[in-house]
Amino acid sequence: MTSKFRIYFIRPVRGLIVYGVVVSFMVVGKLLPRQLVLWWHGWLATCFYSLSKHTRTIVRKNLETAFGEETVAGSYQEIGRRAHVGFAKAFTDYALMSHLKTRRQFERYFTIEGEEFLKAAYEQGRGVLCLVPHTPGLEFSAIMPPIMGYRTMGVSSRIHNPALNRMMVGLREKRGMANIERNHCFHTLVERLKKGECLIIMIDQDNVHIRGEFLSFFGKRAYTPIGCARLALATGAPVLPMFTIRHEESDRYTFRILPEIPFERKETDLETFRHNTQNYNDALERIIREYPDQWVWGHLRWKTTPEYMRQYIIAKRIGEGHYSSSS
Repeated sequence: MTSKFRIYFIRPVRGLIVYGVVVSFMVVGKLLPRQLVLWWHGWLATCFYSLSKHTRTIVRKNLETAFGEETVAGSYQEIGRRAHVGFAKAFTDYALMSHLKTRRQFERYFTIEGEEFLKAAYEQGRGVLCLVPHTPGLEFSAIMPPIMGYRTMGVSSRIHNPALNRMMVGLREKRGMANIERNHCFHTLVERLKKGECLIIMIDQDNVHIRGEFLSFFGKRAYTPIGCARLALATGAPVLPMFTIRHEESDRYTFRILPEIPFERKETDLETFRHNTQNYNDALERIIREYPDQWVWGHLRWKTTPEYMRQYIIAKRIGEGHYSSSS
């Protein structure tokens, strides 16, 4: 009874409250000076980071895993603080700029670099795989190609809050980005890529629910999705890294597109997937090394281990009835 009450009453009510708070912020925030709202949310992010020992511990461990004894700009805790402030301000801007739809409107706040690489790849007609890291401006990275005039789609998992899910999908679609739900979408993505569309794709997060391989990321094995390489092999679509950097001193952004990462065939498909996905990991690592305070260090990137993955697969097969009770 308690479980049903939580599912059918508490969760929907909580979801409506969260949705109401978000919508209220989007309305009220636009009535206030942007700089004031950004300062306020940056201060809140600093307070949260300073008070959350758990978050600081995760950030420190991830940075130690990535950089070890290397010299980086700023202490690990300062990098973590700046990253949290950057994410808070970027998501604030995403809400404040929800009414913007055209390239000319966005160029008031954005500088675009490297469009010649995207244009050349797009004109090949085989689609473009837009490899995007989780920088503070990741939502902007997803909508910038369609804002610039390139037909674009993105894959996303459904948010548990239905109202928030509709709002997020709506914000993407009003900027021209088609939203594709993640479940069993590979063939849909192949078809649309072959029609020349761009696909926003991210591989720098740990997710056991997605097919992947253990590859090097900052010198340590990390479970990495191989979907980008699979799509590149199936369609011939070029892979271009692109990312959004936030400039704290000016509260502006740079959307930067890098040259295509050459695709290399190996003896087997699996070797091809592993080799090229490693190249994609290396490209993302170079971006993060250049901007260490603009990546999501609070994410457990190295959480999944080969042993954990084996146990997960066995448990999943048992749950699906692939093993008898005596096995």
